[in-house]
Amino acid sequence: MSTGRPIPRFTVITLGVSDMRASIAFYEALGFARKMRATGEAVAFFDTGGTVIALYPWDQLAGDAKLPDQPRPKTFRGTTLAWNCSSTKEVDAALDFAISCGASLLKPAHKTDYGGYSGYFADPDNHTWEVVVAPGVEVGEDRRVHLPD
Repeated sequence: MSTGRPIPRFTVITLGVSDMRASIAFYEALGFARKMRATGEAVAFFDTGGTVIALYPWDQLAGDAKLPDQPRPKTFRGTTLAWNCSSTKEVDAALDFAISCGASLLKPAHKTDYGGYSGYFADPDNHTWEVVVAPGVEVGEDRRVHLPD
């Protein structure tokens, strides 16, 4: 029986970017598989194993949301993207790899107060990523995060 209530879904993270070509190259270098290539550089979609990352020109994304595109903050935006790993070695390797692809290291990997291990990098448009292994958070062979009930 339908209650008429919509089913919540978190399906796409769209990132506003300054240079589509450079950002596409960065996310391809990280290893995300680009999909729907027919969109060219108008918009780019990447399979993440769960949700999708979309790249869209910063000014057009702001305009679509009816928000000003200036000034572009280089400060913390209240949001991070996460790359969950299965071990501390994987965290270190993922951080090193992201830096080799053009990311900026924000915070080296370290033991956390909750028993995890994490570090931070920024993509070419300063979108913040945490690379982390956390107690109770399992990353499956399907590349999806599995959480206990």
